This record gives sequence, structure tokens and C-alpha cells, in this order.
Amino acid sequence: MKVHFIAIGGSAMHNLAIALCQKGITVTGSDDEIFDPAKSRLEKYGLLPESFGWHPERITPDLDAVVLGMHARIDNPELLRAQELGLKIYSYPEYLYEQSKDKLRIVVGGSHGKTTTTAMILHVLAHCGIEADYMVGAQLKGFEVMVRLSHTAKVMVIEGDEYLTSPIDRRPKFHLYKPNVAIITGIEWDHINVFPTFDIYRDQFSKFIDLIEPNGTLVYCDEDAEVHRVAVENQRTDIQKLPYVCPEHIVENGVTFLKDSKDLKDIKVPLKIFGHHNLLNLTAARLACRQVGVTDEQFDEAISTFEGASKRLELVKKSDSCAVYKDFAHAPSKLRATIHAMREQYPDRKLVACMELHTFSSLTQEFLQQYAHSMDEADVRYVYFSQHALQLKKLPSLDPEEVKKAFGGNVEVFTDSKKLVECVIALMRKCVSADASATDAITQSHNNAINLLMMSSGNFDGIDFNQLAEEII
Repeated sequence: MKVHFIAIGGSAMHNLAIALCQKGITVTGSDDEIFDPAKSRLEKYGLLPESFGWHPERITPDLDAVVLGMHARIDNPELLRAQELGLKIYSYPEYLYEQSKDKLRIVVGGSHGKTTTTAMILHVLAHCGIEADYMVGAQLKGFEVMVRLSHTAKVMVIEGDEYLTSPIDRRPKFHLYKPNVAIITGIEWDHINVFPTFDIYRDQFSKFIDLIEPNGTLVYCDEDAEVHRVAVENQRTDIQKLPYVCPEHIVENGVTFLKDSKDLKDIKVPLKIFGHHNLLNLTAARLACRQVGVTDEQFDEAISTFEGASKRLELVKKSDSCAVYKDFAHAPSKLRATIHAMREQYPDRKLVACMELHTFSSLTQEFLQQYAHSMDEADVRYVYFSQHALQLKKLPSLDPEEVKKAFGGNVEVFTDSKKLVECVIALMRKCVSADASATDAITQSHNNAINLLMMSSGNFDGIDFNQLAEEII
């Protein structure tokens, strides 16, 4: 087979291209610009285009398929040529379904927790020796690529994004996968540019349930009122519904343990992850893994070695009195959950929380109000946004005072990432080195112990998190 990728440099697209190459399919591609890590990875597999730009002459009648990325526009010269030739044009999710339609598909949907839950399922299946194909939205430890497609795996695990499919297909991606096992982790309004009201956004999850294969399974978070609503309102009788809540657990000496009771003897399973939302994700993963034959004992053994997905409460560096974490959190509920997890895991430490307004929704004035008091559990709260990001997204400028007012509480707003870094380093060093005579609030913590949490779906305009942690610790 021969497959051509239009906009091959995208995060998801280049991983799919590599996966098809590994499967023995001839892959070509084009893009107007490609940055690392995609550039280096495509070059490693001999898939980097010889020159950047759009080249209609690369679209030939002998192509078996063309995969169209979201980055391409509807007037893309290569797309127009493919349409002219009558070639089969797939969106990214359409092609994933085409490659997995004969497999049992586990699809993880939800406004938050998708990547972590998908990663947990894959980790457990690998630990149990169950071969699985997959698509996940982050680089996972122990997995070379973010997409795997094989001839032999009978299961495929897919992170089901609710954003649009392609420039010529306005359906949410997760509507195309037709799951045998569907998971909904949470529902909180996002992608305001595509779903202008919360009701429209929530309705996408109702449709997702309708698309579960007959005799399939819905695993859903019963703690989330909106998830509970769409699950119980759905009238399907040909699927089983498995609600879940947070499992019993305890925190001892900075380690979270799952609690269980079997044979009248308490069993505690130590975890390398922590936080209420992570434990909810763990329970969703457990229920999904049961559907492919994994026992609870096997699951507990495997999950105790799970270290988390990239940038999901990921530890950057720590010392005895300080720890630096980074997280993908950017939506209001994600901020609350991530900050609460840090507070629960380190109750005696001060917490400095920094978040970047980076997505289209978060930089929209009417959506900003959703962030009210979302960072209140942190001792020090910094919010950063870039005027350049607003320009790229063609949004009106934001007044830092408006941002501060929207968050409420004692929030300091930055528009210069260098100044943010300088402020963070000075504050953290002051606390770590504070002497007994210190009188300000931040240096009166127990043993001067303090943590830093950096939250963004971007990188604060180029902040090197490892270097920042080194500077502090």
C-alpha cells in the first residue's frame, strides 16, 4: 500500500505515519513547516519531506489513501488534487478506525484524564503480556511512538479527543471510533470556538454513547454530575453501564496506597502516582482492563509500577525540602484537581502554582470567568499569558487586570515569561533558605518546605522546566 500524509508534521500525524511505516506501508508526506521532535523522528524513519511546502504533483493516481491533518486548509493544493483524482481521503481518526475495525476498541473520552487513563490501560496490558495497538496523546515511558498499528493485536486502545476531525469533516474525533468499551472521565466545557455553548459540548458525549457497538460497555465517572446525567439519560438497553467513584486510599509518608480488604486482611497497594483524579482514572482503567480478561490482582500488581504520563503531575526534580512538578492542566477543573492533588499529597508544604493561558478557550474573555477561584488552594498563584499567542489565534488583546479579576483571590498576572521565571526563582530560593527570623507568610512554612507546580498545555514561551528546577534546587 501507498499512503500520503497532508500535514505530516503534526503531533498525531507524524506518529501515525511512523506507525504505518513500521507496519510495512509505503508512506510519503508534505507540510509547510515541521519542528522537533516531529522533524527528527520523521528523519530517523526516512519520512521527512525533501522540501517543505505543498506539492500537488506528489498526489498521484497510484496512492491507496490520503490522510488529511487538521493543520491543512480546505483550499490546500494537495487536497484539491486528491479530490480531483477521486482518491480515498481519510481524516486521522477515520484512518485509525479503518486500521482497527476488526479489533476490540477501548476508547477513552472526557474533558480531562484521557491521556492518563489511556496510559494506565496500556501499561497494565503490557505488564500482563496482552498485545495491544494504540493511539495516545503523549509520549509514554516504555513506548517508542504514540501510535501502534499491527496485524496481530486483537485490542486497540484509543484516546478519544472531542475536537474536530479535519478541515472537511466537522465531527468530533471520538465519534468515529465506534468503541466496544467506551470511557467518559469527565465533562467540562472546552473548545469554545467549536462548541459555543455548554449544552452543545455536552451533547457530543451523549452522541458518543450512542455510537458504542451493540453489546458494548460504557465505563463512566459517577462523581461527575454531567457524566452521570448523560449516562443515565441514555436509553440504550443493549450495552452495560459501569459507574465508578474514587477508590479507598490513604497517604502515608508522601506515598498513596490503595486500600483493599480480602480474606479479612487489609491489603495496601503502593502507587507512584497520587491525587483524586488520578485515582478516578485508575478505577476507569481497572474496569476497562476487566473487559479484556485482566484480574484485579493482575491490575494491582501492574498499576503499582505505573509512573504516570508525560506532563501529567510529572516530577521534574526534588530535594528533601522542595519538589518541582509540571502538568498539562489548563482547563478550570484540571487546575482545581491538580492543585488539590498537590495539596493532599504534601499537606505540610507551601505550594507555588503557575499556570499559562494557552488554548483558544482560555484566552477568550467570555470563557475566562470559568477560572474563578480555580487556584485558591495554592499559597502563591501566578498566571501567565502571551500577547503573541493572542495574535496567532486572532483574538483581541487581554488586560492583565481583567485576567486577575476573573481568577479572583490573590493572583499575580505576567505577560513576560522571563519575569515570571525570575520571580519564581527568587521566591522559591527565599523560602528554601529562610532563617528562623523570617516573618512573611511564604517563609513561615513547616521546615521551609515548598513545592512548585507549573501547569500548561504549552511551555510558557520556551521555559526549560529542567533548568528551572536546577536553578531552584
